[in-house]
Amino acid sequence: MKKSPILFFFITLAAIGIASLFGPEEKALGANVRYVYIHGAWVLAAQAALGLAGLAGFVALLARYLPLLAARESSLHRWSTALGRSGIVFWATYLPLSMLAMQANWNGLFLAEPRFRLAMTFAVVGVLLQIGLWLMNTPWLTSLANLIFIIVLRYVFSNAAYVMHPPPSPIFNSGLAGVISFFVILNLLVLLAAFFLTRWFLSFDKR
Repeated sequence: MKKSPILFFFITLAAIGIASLFGPEEKALGANVRYVYIHGAWVLAAQAALGLAGLAGFVALLARYLPLLAARESSLHRWSTALGRSGIVFWATYLPLSMLAMQANWNGLFLAEPRFRLAMTFAVVGVLLQIGLWLMNTPWLTSLANLIFIIVLRYVFSNAAYVMHPPPSPIFNSGLAGVISFFVILNLLVLLAAFFLTRWFLSFDKR
């Protein structure tokens, strides 16, 4: 009997939770830095899924005019749809993780922080957009919307001010092999979870 991807998704989530307990501590933040690790991996997975949704959508839109890709047009639209839904799930759920990291490490919530405020806006818009696209069930429109969404998101965040998110990456610039290695492994686990969630969304689309 074939197991549903959602089962593997939750198994991977459990593995992420266990792995997070063993994340290396940091001099200033101590064990609470583990919240920062998982928050960072979560948002990177969200961006990866949304980026791939836009890319798949772009290629799907081109496929109609390129004979070599014509046979894959429907499949590409399906992948764009599933990746867009998965990406927005990770984007929306990264926000409470961000709030948890704020509360644990800085003893308060800085909800007016520019990048958090933008993230919240894109979460609300993204969720409503995905619901609307699901109701309309128009493949080319979903692909186009996913492409526009990630372009606008990347443009807006590339011009957003940094307050509590020091650029470009304090983890990869730390020079600490243990921290970097752990964060890479955590990212791979979260990406795996995103893959299983995407496969689950894909299973609902039989076009």
